[in-house]
Amino acid sequence: MTGGIFGRKGQKIKGTVVLMPKNVLDFNAITSVGKGSAKDTATDFLGKGLDALGHAVDALTAFAGHSISLQLISATQTDGSGKGKVGNEAYLEKHLPTLPTLGARQEAFDINFEWDASFGIPGAFYIKNFMTDEFFLVSVKLEDIPNHGTINFVCNSWVYNFKSYKKNRIFFVNDTYLPSATPAPLLKYRKEELEVLRGDGTGKRKDFDRIYDYDVYNDLGNPDGGDPRPILGGSSIYPYPRRVRTGRERTRTDPNSEKPGEVYVPRDENFGHLKSSDFLTYGIKSLSHDVIPLFKSAIFQLRVTSSEFESFEDVRSLYEGGIKLPTDILSQISPLPALKEIFRTDGENVLQFPPPHVAKVSKSGWMTDEEFAREVIAGVNPNVIRRLQEFPPKSTLDPTLYGDQTSTITKEQLEINMGGVTVEEALSTQRLFILDYQDAFIPYLTRINSLPTAKAYATRTILFLKDDGTLKPLAIELSKPHPDGDNLGPESIVVLPATEGVDSTIWLLAKAHVIVNDSGYHQLVSHWLNTHAVMEPFAIATNRHLSVLHPIYKLLYPHYRDTININGLARQSLINADGIIEKSFLPGKYSIEMSSSVYKNWVFTDQALPADLVKRGLAIEDPSAPHGLRLVIEDYPYAVDGLEIWDAIKTWVHEYVSLYYPTDAAVQQDTELQAWWKEAVEKGHGDLKEKPWWPKMQTTEDLIQSCSIIVWTASALHAAVNFGQYPYGGLILNRPTLARRFIPAEGTPEYDEMVKNPQKAYLRTITPKFETLIDLSVIEILSRHASDEIYLGERETPNWTTDKKALEAFKRFGSKLTGIEGKINARNSDPSLRNRTGPVQLPYTLLHRSSEEGLTFKGIPNSISI
Repeated sequence: MTGGIFGRKGQKIKGTVVLMPKNVLDFNAITSVGKGSAKDTATDFLGKGLDALGHAVDALTAFAGHSISLQLISATQTDGSGKGKVGNEAYLEKHLPTLPTLGARQEAFDINFEWDASFGIPGAFYIKNFMTDEFFLVSVKLEDIPNHGTINFVCNSWVYNFKSYKKNRIFFVNDTYLPSATPAPLLKYRKEELEVLRGDGTGKRKDFDRIYDYDVYNDLGNPDGGDPRPILGGSSIYPYPRRVRTGRERTRTDPNSEKPGEVYVPRDENFGHLKSSDFLTYGIKSLSHDVIPLFKSAIFQLRVTSSEFESFEDVRSLYEGGIKLPTDILSQISPLPALKEIFRTDGENVLQFPPPHVAKVSKSGWMTDEEFAREVIAGVNPNVIRRLQEFPPKSTLDPTLYGDQTSTITKEQLEINMGGVTVEEALSTQRLFILDYQDAFIPYLTRINSLPTAKAYATRTILFLKDDGTLKPLAIELSKPHPDGDNLGPESIVVLPATEGVDSTIWLLAKAHVIVNDSGYHQLVSHWLNTHAVMEPFAIATNRHLSVLHPIYKLLYPHYRDTININGLARQSLINADGIIEKSFLPGKYSIEMSSSVYKNWVFTDQALPADLVKRGLAIEDPSAPHGLRLVIEDYPYAVDGLEIWDAIKTWVHEYVSLYYPTDAAVQQDTELQAWWKEAVEKGHGDLKEKPWWPKMQTTEDLIQSCSIIVWTASALHAAVNFGQYPYGGLILNRPTLARRFIPAEGTPEYDEMVKNPQKAYLRTITPKFETLIDLSVIEILSRHASDEIYLGERETPNWTTDKKALEAFKRFGSKLTGIEGKINARNSDPSLRNRTGPVQLPYTLLHRSSEEGLTFKGIPNSISI
């Protein structure tokens, strides 16, 4: 762009530029460090990081030279082409090390722009970086603009070397404009920037690209290494939400599959803030690539008997004193702060995990039927239970493929423990409930049980609502495919509650099989699919079609923070072939394929909490009840707390949207909004695009409901199914992830062992020691809050918009959430609400909005950031 539009004697506009030198903890920088041992990797990383930090500090004077230039763009005056006038280049000047508003690792600089009245009011600026290294631009503030005052630009973006990137970077003022209301001088710039973000759909993405495009999940397997996985997305057999396109090379064996390796995420999606997740992401990668092999080596070096837990006390030793590892194993584990926090040691090669919340008060409370049932509605997977509305329970599976899957549980079996109530009476009074994993697991069980150690059932559990408001398990049905073919239907057994003798052990084992189903379904569907995977298409579409000036972009963008990045990490280390999930959860190599099967029945509008509760029969629409719903289980912690959070979100979104869309016509005429929604549905969720339930985006209610679902899913729903993973699952006895034995048959050595040593029989059935170490390590990472987490009702900067009415509505939102926290605390202190704490005395706080850093069992971040 040319300058020269000002005279030398023009006025000056003073500015302050805040940036961060290249982040020494940046995701890409970390993962590119050497491939040696964990210890060598960490040493190499720390050395390079300190060198980079020293270099950055020494280079601060270079920033304040001719290394970075900015050019203002007018929002009120055009050049000959109809675009806003572009001013002369101005360069960073004096370093301001003592600016009081600086955040961690941020640096501030003076800058002065030439200005005269013919230029008008700045609305954007170009920036060029002539240095070798990129930097993270935090913000720019212009002061004392004649007839206007102060202008803020919230940038939060990486600025790459101009000579390599060869494109002008543009940033817009924090004002909010619908496309039709954009100042004319900025309109072409607005369109051009969106074109940059969309790209042309070709080529391999480079590290500095900021391009958002779609692709299928074709990078989970390793066909060239003999370990393929189905491509998910793009077919009716394996439908799936789309992920960010990388354009990497394809494998030789399968030209439709990408080679595994480092993943691309758009540059601004990489962690650019000081965050524990910078460590946590490295922790997950290090766990996958370095620590797991060390665990395997440790187990191999120990005596054969030590590869199994021998007693419940042996399990508890993981956090009560620690577990002894062979000499030199822990010394090879990375000393990075995140991993030092996870792999605690007393200096004598003892590995120790933190006490899981579920076992802090009671060591044996997890074994009770009351706690087993309570965690169905107040645990880490509280949104699968549904009300039983017909008996016996039936299946939706194709009988020509899977035979008759109708439940074999009888009324007589249930009524043994119903206190004189009949099944018919319980159905009519809404007191019977079911946790049903039959249809999810049966199609995969033959293949799962052919894996080396898996011996699992598909489970159905029927529960009864007692007079005191708690749930009581009545029967568990355990089914496995017929040995002569799936089409012959299942072989099923029904196990009833027992408190004494071998029957009580069989009942405990049956509950373990239920929880193994629940753990797998939770991790693959409730957590990964229903939050991480389904949100990525909306994040992609938002960046491709909603300008940073757009009100809906400003509403939704905080709820995408770090999601694309963490999903890329997951494809690389967690859900990939032979990754952490396949190693430690029941479905093994069929894990993500199984989530694809469930996605076939995913419904966007049912992700709204009220719709979900009604669909599962857990709530009845009632205009006179709070939130318009009457809960069937009144003391349902997830639903009670969740409905208050949902209502707060919906109210905030309604108030905000109404500021910009007073009529349905305003929604219909917004070109960016319509393109955003069309592409999110037709490309991002393209395999389900023909479903009739998609909102048509023709009314303000369509927009309010859709945005509310996105905000809810990214914040409260993810918090509810994520941050309780270690608090509940850190005790592997309570939430086993693998099943290795069927219920022993009488007359077998396994049955005799079960009679003589029930604990040993239980431990030989569930997750063994090696897989437990993997599971606990990763779920502890995933259950932690970062040091700079931003919680629901908060923003990264108070200058996120200049609209005072929007800021006032947002303040009301935050105040309402604070009030809900108080209500949650009061409910948890009410002894009459027995489901709030249960036998383990663990208050339900997962939907408590705020939290401290670390493993807290509470806190609702704005986004799926871990």
